[in-house]
Amino acid sequence: MRAQVAEQPHVLVVDDDAKIAAALRRALIYEGYQVEVAPDGQIALNRARERMPDLAILDIMMPGIDGLEVTRRLRAEGDVPILLLTAKDGTADRVRGLDSGADDYLVKPFAYEELLARVRALLRRRAPRARRTLRYADVVMDMATREVRRADQLIPTTAKEFDLLQHFMRNPGQVLRREQLLDAVWGFDFGASSNVVDVYVGYLRQKLEQGGRPRLLQTVRGVGYILKEE
Repeated sequence: MRAQVAEQPHVLVVDDDAKIAAALRRALIYEGYQVEVAPDGQIALNRARERMPDLAILDIMMPGIDGLEVTRRLRAEGDVPILLLTAKDGTADRVRGLDSGADDYLVKPFAYEELLARVRALLRRRAPRARRTLRYADVVMDMATREVRRADQLIPTTAKEFDLLQHFMRNPGQVLRREQLLDAVWGFDFGASSNVVDVYVGYLRQKLEQGGRPRLLQTVRGVGYILKEE
């Protein structure tokens, strides 16, 4: 069973080494984070524009747009915490990385325990900001209190219902496959053939549609679900 957290920060991992990227993704998902992987700098920037992550982990040495340039561009667009990864341990390389706008720097090879500790530290620095909420249509999710309201009426949710709805709220208008939802919300706990997603979508629909409110979680037959107003 993976660790449960009050909310699931979205982490963007950028590394052209597929094995390292996959290992980072597994470690972060196991700790309760939502993880998106990009194989190069351009794809990372495109995905960040679609959805700015809560934290970015960037390898410096990448073909095309390297990690330093990605850092500079992300920093120009917002204050997302950035952790750089590199095989170089020289002082000049550290200075270049930090001067580009990175918040922290980790040299390969590294222990995953240390990486996760640094991730937690960077996210803690960001935490004291104003209370974070997610909004779609008349639904509001308070990430601090883990409360859901629709049209100002409190909607009670279980931990997994909250996590599932959060994933939809972070990806409105996107068709999400059942496999994606299983991976993001349940991690390694269920197999791909499980119907747990369908069951929990049903639970959420019952609660969100009380009083005859219009449906927001739409079925895409043979694929999955989408958060979209009718």
